Amino acid sequence: MNPQLAEVLDGQHAADLRKAARALLKQPLLLARGRAPEEFRLARRHASELREWFDRNTGWSLLTDAGSARLRKIPGVLTDPTHPAREVSRAAAPFTRRRYVLFCLALAALERGEAQVALGRLADQVVLDAADPHLTAAGIEFTLDRRDERIDLAAVVRLLLGLGVLRRVAGDEEAYVSGAGDVLYDVERRVLAGLLAARRGPSTVDAETLDDRLAELVAETALDSDELRFRALRRTLTRRLLDDPVLYYDELDDAELAYLTRQRGFLTARITELTGLVPEVRAEGIAMVDPDDDLTDLRMPEQGTYGHVTLLLAEHLAAVDGPVGADELAGRVRELAAEHGGFWAKSAREPGMEAELVEQAVARLTALKLASRTHRGVAPLPALARYAVGPAVVIETTTARMPAQRKAGNP
Repeated sequence: MNPQLAEVLDGQHAADLRKAARALLKQPLLLARGRAPEEFRLARRHASELREWFDRNTGWSLLTDAGSARLRKIPGVLTDPTHPAREVSRAAAPFTRRRYVLFCLALAALERGEAQVALGRLADQVVLDAADPHLTAAGIEFTLDRRDERIDLAAVVRLLLGLGVLRRVAGDEEAYVSGAGDVLYDVERRVLAGLLAARRGPSTVDAETLDDRLAELVAETALDSDELRFRALRRTLTRRLLDDPVLYYDELDDAELAYLTRQRGFLTARITELTGLVPEVRAEGIAMVDPDDDLTDLRMPEQGTYGHVTLLLAEHLAAVDGPVGADELAGRVRELAAEHGGFWAKSAREPGMEAELVEQAVARLTALKLASRTHRGVAPLPALARYAVGPAVVIETTTARMPAQRKAGNP
């Protein structure tokens, strides 16, 4: 083969492999009939290489068939609450405890059901399952007689539609919520079967507390040799470098920190080779930065009123030492409204909106690991320093890459 042609083909192969890997990281469930059919085709074409890379470096399995490609992502940190499930729109309200329970009950009902289901029939099954004594003892109760409960179920269904588990045949969820009609869906059983990302079935877990149950669901095999322990460390750290906007050294235990210190160059080079993310190494930790500013579910800065308020509060927090209370942040928002309110949405300038603006901003900053919530208020984290404003300073707009859906907490 002509050497120049071989070089071109190798370059195209590497570009396609990178595009497929980035697509799976951003949306771990790709469908042939979904929003990214080209990325699905690439993921399926390069499934063998992608499966080997993800298994070796992260412990994530990749399942592909004619209709779907499912990267079964297990997060490096199981207790991070900053990326809740939402409907397809990022502006949608985050899932509450009740919505999560409804989501699980709906999945269980669909698994036992037929190839088609009406929303009313699904609701009836959810109500029956919710009568389980264990759920009742935990304070979970659904009758779906109230409008707010039907709204929650409709939100769950819209998430399932976005994931491709359901396909709407006829009807509309709003009609069901108002009690004026029903909805009929096709159930995509192959997509449904691959939705759970766990190393063992939930019914085999004996632990009682939530944290222990989560740990058992994703626990690796017994780490009874140095090779297996090093493999587990490599996988955990690679997952965190891919998923977390910033990996702070002080979050790691001694074994993880020692391994990262020795293998930092190897780990980051492997990620860069596959994804194009570039390591930004600081004294406090590492961020894998995306030069294309695409592989993210949250951006900083972002356009719009909430994005502007978040950036301005980030500048304020970057200039203080220690936590700042909610009242002080609300006061700062009032000052900012007087100065910049002409550029904000009218609703954001209404009296009493300061608390909501602060909450939206703090939620974004904590999700990006730029700040943390403490009992004393909101405390800046080291990475927030890039948003500090001083003489002749240009604010950096490239953001650390964020994890995809959790979209559905990512599926």
